[in-house]
Amino acid sequence: MVVVFVLVALLVVTGVVAANWYLWRRLFRDTTRGPGPVRRAGVVLIAGGWLLAVGALVAERAGAPFWLQRTLAWPGFLWLALALYLLLATLATEPLRPVLRRLLPARAPEPAPDPHGPLPVAQAPVREARTADEPGSAHEPPSVHESASAAEPSPAAEPVLGRVSLPAVGTRSGSGRLAVGEAKTAAAGPAEPEAPPALGRPVPPAEAASPSPRDLPSRRLFVSRVVAGGAAAVALGTVGHGTYGVLRGPRVKRVTVPLAKLPRAAHGFRIAVVSDVHLGPVLGRGFAQKVVDTVNATQPDLIAVVGDLVDGSVKDLGPAAAPLAGLRARHGAYFVTGNHEYFSGAEQWVEEVRRLGLHPLENARTELPAFDLAGVNDVRGESEGQGPDFERALGDRDTARACVLLAHQPVQIHEAVRHGVDLQLSGHTHGGQLWPGSLLAAAANPTVAGLERYGDTQLYVSRGAGAWGPPTRVGAPSDITVVQLASKQA
Repeated sequence: MVVVFVLVALLVVTGVVAANWYLWRRLFRDTTRGPGPVRRAGVVLIAGGWLLAVGALVAERAGAPFWLQRTLAWPGFLWLALALYLLLATLATEPLRPVLRRLLPARAPEPAPDPHGPLPVAQAPVREARTADEPGSAHEPPSVHESASAAEPSPAAEPVLGRVSLPAVGTRSGSGRLAVGEAKTAAAGPAEPEAPPALGRPVPPAEAASPSPRDLPSRRLFVSRVVAGGAAAVALGTVGHGTYGVLRGPRVKRVTVPLAKLPRAAHGFRIAVVSDVHLGPVLGRGFAQKVVDTVNATQPDLIAVVGDLVDGSVKDLGPAAAPLAGLRARHGAYFVTGNHEYFSGAEQWVEEVRRLGLHPLENARTELPAFDLAGVNDVRGESEGQGPDFERALGDRDTARACVLLAHQPVQIHEAVRHGVDLQLSGHTHGGQLWPGSLLAAAANPTVAGLERYGDTQLYVSRGAGAWGPPTRVGAPSDITVVQLASKQA
């Protein structure tokens, strides 16, 4: 068993390292010309983000000073969300790279520099321009002697051509022939400026100031920068929108659930289901007040808090949870533990919520006028000898009455079916919280979110009011659900 655990851990670490190397390569190495401050900044950003994330997780589980938890939590947990969507966005852009490289025009190659300097004027090939009315025009091919004289200048002229500027190159003598061997001397007057041999005309200032092709990015580099910038923008926008959705507070969702055994007098009974608030280093007192205000605005008949209320001790989070004392419902507010309560000190929190006016249901049941309301501990409590006990909560009840069960995890539905429960209310999944986390949640839970039927028992799973880890939700908005019971007799 230990060997399997070690192998799985090594596989996970290898995958994380490979994914982060891929991110650094695509976002920083491929977008720069060579080693430099940008690549080093990429290493610092990625490595530092993961150090903060691991530090935040360890600080929370180890019960570090609360100020340290809060300092690490915001940047560390947000980096987890950002790294996920940077990876997904970068992977999604891979098919675009070859397409863009094909569509964009190739950069003109830079001319190779001449190691011997510019070509001397005397060595530049000169060709005589003829007119149609002159002897030796296009109708008369040049003689052999003319070709030879044009190709091979006389030895006597070479020293002069190598030293003296020839403004008269390309002009004609009186006979209409090109005077290659005749050079004007200084006595004939000042020489005219020589045109550049490559263009034959003065270079405009705009062209002279244009950047060298060596300074322009290659097509591959340009595509890498565009794609990396787009992926980063998409990731930042996704995380920003998802974080705003959480901090704004949960929205109200309404669902009607018919129960065969519910009496006509209880038709329309409303239960406000609150799950997974996750008060902690990120979501504090202000968020708890938003939850209370949203619940009270629905004017429920009963409030069911179905676990994962907190991530921390009563000492650290007691002030943050204080607004829960303001919950109001005609038949009161009830509470069952979630798995995170057992990370935070379940016994202390059971006493704290009781002090705040909620009624803990620890493997217990209460008989309301229209139906039985039962609650069981979370399965995580088994490690502390406080696991769920369905027999204690439901064993001696009147099966002719409708029964609503509060149980944090959807996997507890199978025991609920065996005990004849009519409706189970759960949370725990967060609806996946960060897409594609819903795929993983679906593999571990019978229902990820919403209402489903299992035999004669119905299961409703809330996506939760808050968030764990990153205060971000993508594809799984937070909610407080008002479950309205309907009597089939009505």
